[in-house]
Amino acid sequence: MKLYGLRIFVTDMAAAKEFYGDTLGLPLTWELPELGAFGAKLENAELIIEEAHGEEERGYVGRFLGASLQVDDIIDTYERLCDEGVDFPTPPEKQAWGGVLAHFHDPFGNVLTLLGEAH
Repeated sequence: MKLYGLRIFVTDMAAAKEFYGDTLGLPLTWELPELGAFGAKLENAELIIEEAHGEEERGYVGRFLGASLQVDDIIDTYERLCDEGVDFPTPPEKQAWGGVLAHFHDPFGNVLTLLGEAH
């Protein structure tokens, strides 16, 4: 098995495209406007951004996703995204197992994680 993608639910597709495409700098590789979805390419998988429809799917917006996006330089990435207005509740923190994590919120309250190596 391999990871194909991670679905992230949002409430505003234009704001989602701006955040995932422009702010995070991910290439947007496909779009299905009639379904309210687009893909944002990672090196080895894809974020599948979907507009929440109906009560059940709206409950999926604003959650901790448990998705770690590995970056080459976590401090530089953290600083760049802070300059872009991305909400990080705390700065990057070294973990007991050796890596460095920094959690951040997308405009919809979904929580993703940057993962980097300790310097």
